[in-house]
Amino acid sequence: MNTPLTLVTSERSDGRPVLAVTGEIDMSNAGTLDAALARSADDSTLVVDLSAVDYLDSAGLTVLFAHAPRIRLIANPLLVPVLTISGLTDVTVVEEIPGDGRTGGEAVS
Repeated sequence: MNTPLTLVTSERSDGRPVLAVTGEIDMSNAGTLDAALARSADDSTLVVDLSAVDYLDSAGLTVLFAHAPRIRLIANPLLVPVLTISGLTDVTVVEEIPGDGRTGGEAVS
């Protein structure tokens, strides 16, 4: 069963913009993620909180690579190996949420 993709924009207590992503990122909805990242384009680094992402395929990775110069990722322990093996950790900051990864991005500095 697919978990629908949900995107919520907010701002951290330090004023940094956050895009919280929930569900599965695959070829059926990677364009939606790409559009949300493009809309958030400005001079500041965008925090992309993937801590509630259950699945990420190559289409989702392609989108993240395209925006890598201006994003910072927060990921759950299940995604970190995928982001590392893909090489995304070489081109952008990836922070791992401790535990089960369901605590949200604010817990990571």
